[in-house]
Order: sequence, then C-alpha cells, then structure tokens
Amino acid sequence: MKFCDHRQAARALLEIGIAGVASIKPREGQFLGGLAFDANKLTDKQRNWLTILLDRYGLSPLEDAE
Repeated sequence: MKFCDHRQAARALLEIGIAGVASIKPREGQFLGGLAFDANKLTDKQRNWLTILLDRYGLSPLEDAE
C-alpha cells in the first residue's frame, strides 16, 4: 500500500520509531514531526528526504498525486 498523504507517511515512520521497530535518529524525528502536522504541499527537498526515509525503514512509497 502506498501512502497518498505525506502526513500519514510521516506518522507511520514516527510510530515505528516509538515502537522500537526502527531506530529513528533525532534529526529524522524532528523532520517527521514537522511533516506529520503540516498540510502544506511538500517542497522537492522534503519529498526527497521523506522518500529516502520511507525506503530506509521499509515502508511503502508516497503516491505521485501529492
């Protein structure tokens, strides 16, 4: 299942970090926390880093519709 909302993807990454499934780094957590509640469209740089983190921690990618 792909994520169609960046906020949903960020929250999923935070959840696996909180649950201890993955060792999310503090800088990554700060980034994800900001995205989790920001409804604004992602910048290219934000989208790129979120895509990298989703891949790094084994989660589905973002849909291209955003």
